[in-house]
Amino acid sequence: MTSRAAIIDLDDVEGLLAADRDGLLRAAAMSGAQVRATAAAVDEGALDPLRADVPPRTLIWVADGGPARAAGSLLAAVLGPASAVPIVVAAELPPWTGALDVVVVAGADAGNPVLVSAAATGVRRGARVVVAAPHEGPLREVTAGRAAVLAPRLPVPEEFGLTRYLAAGVAILAVVDAGVRVDIAALADGLDAEALRNSASRDLFTNPAKSLADRLSGREVVLAGDNDATLALAQHSAAVLLRVARQVVAAVGLSDALAALGRTDAAPVDYEAALFHDEELDGPLPARTRTVVLTSDEQRPAVVTRTEGFADLDVVSADDVPDLATTISGVRPEQQLATVAVRLEMTAVYLRLVRG
Repeated sequence: MTSRAAIIDLDDVEGLLAADRDGLLRAAAMSGAQVRATAAAVDEGALDPLRADVPPRTLIWVADGGPARAAGSLLAAVLGPASAVPIVVAAELPPWTGALDVVVVAGADAGNPVLVSAAATGVRRGARVVVAAPHEGPLREVTAGRAAVLAPRLPVPEEFGLTRYLAAGVAILAVVDAGVRVDIAALADGLDAEALRNSASRDLFTNPAKSLADRLSGREVVLAGDNDATLALAQHSAAVLLRVARQVVAAVGLSDALAALGRTDAAPVDYEAALFHDEELDGPLPARTRTVVLTSDEQRPAVVTRTEGFADLDVVSADDVPDLATTISGVRPEQQLATVAVRLEMTAVYLRLVRG
């Protein structure tokens, strides 16, 4: 470990597990289980009330923040262009909502007045409403018997809920748009595999999350996205790093990140001095920024070419794993994004745990 703040080594399995008093590693590793629980609900007919001969005019995703909002943005960016049903992500129900629309209210608080109002208005106007939130309290009162329900089935902290919301969105879109074909079980299997790759028992050099945590530890961090989908993922990951690791991270577009790195007035890094630097004798090194660019496997070669020559920059995609015997390429774009999300969520956990 290189961080001045770290007191537990990333390869100290017993130390990490002892420090994990809140069960964060287990919570972060439950993404696949959350997706599988959503798939089970769909198989049991949870979304049958949405089925109709005529596709909806619009799928309206209502979420006022957090992983629910991020999942809606990812859904719209990744699947929206290929879907015959337009996807609108909104912080509150649009005034034009009507009987031709599908309304999804997504969040962790059944008493959230934004979600309750959106669900009540959607039901009153005859829209097909889906509750992707706890079906209890005020939300249950305004939708009981009049909405499809994809409530969470597993107790997982909200900061690790992105994949559940994304799975719900993918499943909903597949029901209302006959042209969308997805395999939610395959998504769950892929996320289980990613969690296994990042487990505490695997060492730093074969563990993508530990490796990333090592590079981010003790640094100022910028997460950059090269398009709308990866920018939404960067913003979600920055929020998770803040909430879990207590680390402030900037989330920006790739052009902004490269513009900052390319500033001519930036002080050059003396790598020779840094290599032989002794903090006890020389004092702490000045803070340096690590930029992490999130991208898809397909766009990775172009992004690597575009970022070549910039120091302290990493390009991360789903198939960017140290274990060359394991390949996860060729999967759908939403699974790639979900995989990177899990990796960064587990990175946040490791950054939290190494502080003891």
